[in-house]
Amino acid sequence: MLGTGDAGVLLQEKGLDVPLSNGQTAYFNYYWLRDNCPSSFDPETRERVNDIFALDEAPKAASAAIVGGDLEIAWAGTNDVSRLPLSLLNAYSNGEKRPDIANLQRVPWYADHYPKMARFSYDEVTNDTVRRRDWAKAMLTDGVALLTGLPDTDEALTDTAGLIGYVRPSYFGLTFEVKTHIKPTNLAFTAKALPLHTDLPDEDLAPGVQFLHCRANSVEGGNSIFVDGLAVAEDFRKAYPEDFELLITVDVPYFCEHDTFDMRSRQRVIELDEHGNISGVTISQHHADIFDMPQHELDRYYPAFCRFGRMMRDDKYLMRFRLNAGECIVFDNHRIVHGRAAYSATSGNRHLRGCYTDRGELRSTYRILSGEGRFK
Repeated sequence: MLGTGDAGVLLQEKGLDVPLSNGQTAYFNYYWLRDNCPSSFDPETRERVNDIFALDEAPKAASAAIVGGDLEIAWAGTNDVSRLPLSLLNAYSNGEKRPDIANLQRVPWYADHYPKMARFSYDEVTNDTVRRRDWAKAMLTDGVALLTGLPDTDEALTDTAGLIGYVRPSYFGLTFEVKTHIKPTNLAFTAKALPLHTDLPDEDLAPGVQFLHCRANSVEGGNSIFVDGLAVAEDFRKAYPEDFELLITVDVPYFCEHDTFDMRSRQRVIELDEHGNISGVTISQHHADIFDMPQHELDRYYPAFCRFGRMMRDDKYLMRFRLNAGECIVFDNHRIVHGRAAYSATSGNRHLRGCYTDRGELRSTYRILSGEGRFK
């Protein structure tokens, strides 16, 4: 059934043609219109309370009109009236994804990044919401930032992490201590060189953001080595497009096994976001399981995998620096590949305390501190 509402609104069988404030006319489905009436959301919890599943019949408009800045719909067979702002209809008229202020463009960086790295003091990010927002922004664009002036306490790490998300446990617990252990369960807990890697790819969902608070560092050696996996992957995509395709489509196995845990998962080495852009990498030679793909497929995969690994070690990308007591390096574990040079365990004391939060909470924090949100 077709009909015409007031102010040029056209009633169709399953939706409305609505003249918008931008001069265009757009079609909107009746279910969508009923489901997104402002009255469908609880004003206190901000959750949807409309039960679209409870409708006995598909919703239809008895009448519709533009009233002021709203589309006003009287629903057939009920006494319900919906009023939807034209600004809302404008935003969703082309079927585009909801804009996200936290979807910032990632900026690749290279070996010379250390003096340019975003730096914030512990007092700043604790007491100044603008500086905390700037920190979150740097994490979203650069994937890494350095905090200074942390107190020499256990709580300093978790309090800092709590500024942008809840500490999420791993199979090492809520926090972990990076120092020489008598019976180590990880290369990080030795004085040996730690090859470039991302953390815990053997978990189904590897941790998103990593915090490493340096409590002490007086040893000879042990400098940190960081690489922007995004920068390497972008160059790899241009230089070796066929190899790149393998690394974004083939899942490889990872594991970590000791007396009390046996973790296993499969990951892709290069990660793409929902828009097809490179968002980072997942790679760890010391956590790689036996590649169990068909052997003939490995004829192609291994050369691509090794070519990427060698490119990652090129001096063009290697940022080397010393993490000092009171500093906390914070980085995106799905983008930043990190390692450490060997050090002399008897030459002094080296102690880092670490934990993780999730990337989704980082984005959430940035949205809140930027004043973004549907209900603002």
